[in-house]
Amino acid sequence: MQFETITYSETDGLGVITLNRPEVMNALSTQMRAELTYAVKDASKSMRALVLTGAGRAFCSGQDLGDRAQIANIDLERTLRDEYEPLLRAIYDCPIPTISAVNGPAAGAGANVALAADVVIAAQSASFIQAFTRIGLIPDAGGTYWLPRQIGSARAMGAALFADRISADQAAAWGMIYESIPDDSFAAHWQARAAHLAKGPTAAYKGVKTAIRTSHSNTLDQQLTLEAQLQGACGLTHDFKEGVIAFLEKRPAQFEGR
Repeated sequence: MQFETITYSETDGLGVITLNRPEVMNALSTQMRAELTYAVKDASKSMRALVLTGAGRAFCSGQDLGDRAQIANIDLERTLRDEYEPLLRAIYDCPIPTISAVNGPAAGAGANVALAADVVIAAQSASFIQAFTRIGLIPDAGGTYWLPRQIGSARAMGAALFADRISADQAAAWGMIYESIPDDSFAAHWQARAAHLAKGPTAAYKGVKTAIRTSHSNTLDQQLTLEAQLQGACGLTHDFKEGVIAFLEKRPAQFEGR
């Protein structure tokens, strides 16, 4: 696919997708959603980690509301099912670790696309806004799924009803995101985090994602059984053997992702 609304790069097992409509704060158009979905799926086939970030001063301002004629006739249910759901599933189901590097404001669907990643790292000046009620809507793009699980029902309800701006520091304190990083070191920090994952034990990372996500619906006995199964599979990998040998030899492990 020839990208027009995003850029995509690959370096040493790391794929980086940049939302690239800075003139509209990277608002999500139909074309951008299609390009993002394609890029995420393509990266998952050959990369060992994936980053989503934004160009310019924003991460993503949410649904593109610039075309009044289109908005007046938009079928929101169809748009969510046919355009957002494939994108969100591509990010959430991605078999490799995913990071949202939130460089600026993330609003509405833009915030919830960011929260679909495994890890969210934000610049300190960034913010998250469930802006939907400001235009008479409910949170979508997975917002009503991510938020109660990440910050609890009380905070999720307040964030959704009041549509307040939540700073990166507050989001980190609440557990909505993993880290809030000073702006001057943000880019170097997320790049180092992403490079670490791209050089890590990929099969173990996949197992971590499966185990943690499944735990919400498992009993203790079910979770212990799942852990044993996943650990058994990890124990057969090259990276487990390399990790043990490196530990005994007191050197950094050279994982190959297999």
